Amino acid sequence: MDFDPVVLARIQFAFTITFHIIFPSFTIGLSAWIATLLVVGQRTGDPRYPRLAQFWTKIFAVSFALGVVSGIVLSYQFGTNWSRFSVVVGNVLGPLLGYEVLTAFFLEASFLGIMLFGLGRVPRTLHTASAVIVAIGTAISAFWILSANSWMQTPTGHVMIDGIAHPQDWWAIVFNPSFPYRLAHMLAAAYLTTAFVVLAVGARWILADRHGEEARLMVKMAVGMIAVLAPLQLFIGDQHGLNTLEHQPTKVAAMEAHWERGPADFHIFAWPDQKAETNRFAISIPRAGSMILTHSWDGVVPGLKDVPPEDRPPVPNVFFAFRIMLAIGFAMIFLGLAGAVLWWRGGLFTTGWFLKTVSYTWWFGFVAVIAGWIVAESGRQPWIATGILRTADAASPVPGGSVAATLALFVLVYGVVFSMGIYFINRLLAKGLAGPSGEPPRSGTPLRPQSAAREAGREFLGS
Repeated sequence: MDFDPVVLARIQFAFTITFHIIFPSFTIGLSAWIATLLVVGQRTGDPRYPRLAQFWTKIFAVSFALGVVSGIVLSYQFGTNWSRFSVVVGNVLGPLLGYEVLTAFFLEASFLGIMLFGLGRVPRTLHTASAVIVAIGTAISAFWILSANSWMQTPTGHVMIDGIAHPQDWWAIVFNPSFPYRLAHMLAAAYLTTAFVVLAVGARWILADRHGEEARLMVKMAVGMIAVLAPLQLFIGDQHGLNTLEHQPTKVAAMEAHWERGPADFHIFAWPDQKAETNRFAISIPRAGSMILTHSWDGVVPGLKDVPPEDRPPVPNVFFAFRIMLAIGFAMIFLGLAGAVLWWRGGLFTTGWFLKTVSYTWWFGFVAVIAGWIVAESGRQPWIATGILRTADAASPVPGGSVAATLALFVLVYGVVFSMGIYFINRLLAKGLAGPSGEPPRSGTPLRPQSAAREAGREFLGS
């Protein structure tokens, strides 16, 4: 059987990045949540905040470890499956990824141990400061990773010499045209991802009549974050879309399944037929696409037919992924505003339909992030670095059978490792706020100072 090494290498990278992106998008927001709890707890003296911080630190420890493991695999694939990509753009992307290690990863590694093991062993101020620094480190990591990926989307600040990209202006490279919008969009998505997990857990505790004070605190803080950040994310996404229209018009045309240049309808649903260059079963709002993309009823939107078929991305992938992200985004806005209204009216903790609904929305952020990355990465095709290198020309001269074998191995190993990790996280969430005896204490009872990692390890061994 003949295997296409390029297709298999793309599937392998897509598989590993899908697993990987789940955990950084969660830990970026979770580290900020833990730091906020510790800072507020230290300022107010309220024992609920450090109590919750200790609980969520266990979840962070497992998620962070899974994110590191999956991220290491991705870096190796640059050399094994995409060596030509490394040769052509390595002069630019290599330093950017190196800066991420020298700044963010070293910062996280230096203070992560204090955050995980320092409770009761170091001064409380140092423990809180370590959590804040870890949160800053995760945001810095996102800064460099998004800078590198955005340069691949909208490359600037380089010169091509003998087919190799050489850096010329590092400011232009780091702060390339799409980077500020993509960084803001990703950070907001990460914080929303964590907020919905916290909201779901808090709602389930309230419905189960567990940890009443802490559960209500979690729901209030999560609703406050979502009510502000979800509408803001809509604005950020709009600005990001306008930037994409300017610099990557073909991607926008694929997002909207818009074939002919001119005013664009917004397709609520359609089935893009790439061979026939048309949409099947379209349910559309006339001219709404122009209003969204150009803020004008008669705004002209580039079409997919503006470029040859070989320069078009896979339209169905981009089109449907964008609508999944959009649908979840509007659901987030609705639930955030509904929660804010219920809070204002005093019914946030007693409205059954709201608590039951949000208790099942923990997955919102994760699916939206994955859908967003499908839009970003598939929409860039057939370029791996826009205008510089095509994906088909970036692969290593590796036999397809070898890539297929490693892909099968990845599926097996990831299936086992990540299933265990997610199972362990679920066990920690189900256990709740355990006290010294291992039983859920009354709300407000302070925990005995102990390492979150040690407690999590005992729970894992006991499971």
